[in-house]
Amino acid sequence: MNSEPSWDLYRTFAAVLREGSLSGAARVLRITQPSVSRHIEALEQAVGGALFVRSQRGLSPTDRATALGPYAEELVATSAAFMRSASATVGEVAGTVRVSASEIVAVEHLPSMLAGIRQDHPQLAIELVASNALDDLLQRRADIAVRMVAPEQQALVATRAGSVTLGLHARQDYLARRGMPAAIDDLAGHDLIGPDTDTPGTRAVLNLLPELKRASFALRVDSDVVQLAAIRSGFGIGVCQVEIARRDPLLVRVLPQSLCRRTATLDRDARGPAQQCAMSCGL
Repeated sequence: MNSEPSWDLYRTFAAVLREGSLSGAARVLRITQPSVSRHIEALEQAVGGALFVRSQRGLSPTDRATALGPYAEELVATSAAFMRSASATVGEVAGTVRVSASEIVAVEHLPSMLAGIRQDHPQLAIELVASNALDDLLQRRADIAVRMVAPEQQALVATRAGSVTLGLHARQDYLARRGMPAAIDDLAGHDLIGPDTDTPGTRAVLNLLPELKRASFALRVDSDVVQLAAIRSGFGIGVCQVEIARRDPLLVRVLPQSLCRRTATLDRDARGPAQQCAMSCGL
């Protein structure tokens, strides 16, 4: 590499890698497709090798492009964070802040909170990313992240904001039709809603219900928002936050005492006497 490529080349490369085509990158960047093509050719000359292979299916990244991709994404994220930080005067509550939160938190909790913040600070613009992915704040993809697990990165500042209580719920008409389970073993005869793939979050919840396996679920979906919608529609029994379920008069909590006893046992085994009786996740 004889000279430092311009910033536009990095940004275009990241967009093509993300979108998988020149036309897709052009739409995202709001430039013409020939401009995107020229940027990629210039970057290929600068790095001394091909970055994409053109085929009937579109563009395929080379091994070189795959290796360089994370660095380009970090540059793009850092640039966005730079502009957000520069969008307000020091000491002023203004400019842009990017918040990342899980889907259920972004849909059910944050809108009312953000509305209040906006009223108090009308010069503040908020970018809300609703995703269950554990975005790395060190890569500048967000300024604030609301997560159910403690961050592993030591360089981050973490504050426990509270806790949410999880429980099994179903709609009244479903329980009227299928009957209220009297014990956890009775769940086997019901239409259950659960995760499709295994994640640390779902594993923590299902540890309380070892009887339930993936095959136990009549509806399998990883989105918490879709699971809640299925519970509200009367599909069957699923896990959702107790605080959210209380807002819907049609939802009924199922087997609260049985799960309470199990949680108390797990808490006692892990940390001594249980302080509360609930399935809880740190927020």
